Amino acid sequence: MAERSRLARWASENMPRREDLAESRWIKPFGQRVLHSEFWRFTRRSVPRGVAVGLLVGIFLMIPGLQIVGAALMCVPVRGNIPLAALMTFLSNPLTTPFFLLAAIFVGNTMGFRADTGTFWSMYEHHAGVGAWLRWLLSDAAPSLITGLFVIAAVCAVIGYFLSIGIWRWWQVRKWRRRARRFMPEI
Repeated sequence: MAERSRLARWASENMPRREDLAESRWIKPFGQRVLHSEFWRFTRRSVPRGVAVGLLVGIFLMIPGLQIVGAALMCVPVRGNIPLAALMTFLSNPLTTPFFLLAAIFVGNTMGFRADTGTFWSMYEHHAGVGAWLRWLLSDAAPSLITGLFVIAAVCAVIGYFLSIGIWRWWQVRKWRRRARRFMPEI
């Protein structure tokens, strides 16, 4: 049996299972709809949708506990793959969050909103508390940050959608070629 890659092992260990989501107090009100098998299959249509939803929710909604739940709930109307959407939310993690926030402020400032980046860096370097961050965010930074996060999340979702379509096709062609070689008689 072939050895699984480190990424495959990490994904299988961290990907939420149906049972985990069934126990979630946020998902329970939506009943069996989220737990339906069509949202847990890996098909050529559900995979890109799940990737796009996961990137959109994971980058825009920077609240770690709500990202997976939000991605799972958003997969229902678009018929996306819930495990992949949940996995894609891990793109925004404590290491990447400051970069996303800075990029969002830059994009928001470019679009005409104004947020003071000097204050951002000062609070980041001095490990400011949640209250200081909220005061800064509720000042003039909120429109810039929200607009920038939405633009970055939407662009990443579109790129992820088309990239996953390409990877899916490559994977299928590779699988069919391997299958054809296995059944082709040698001359």
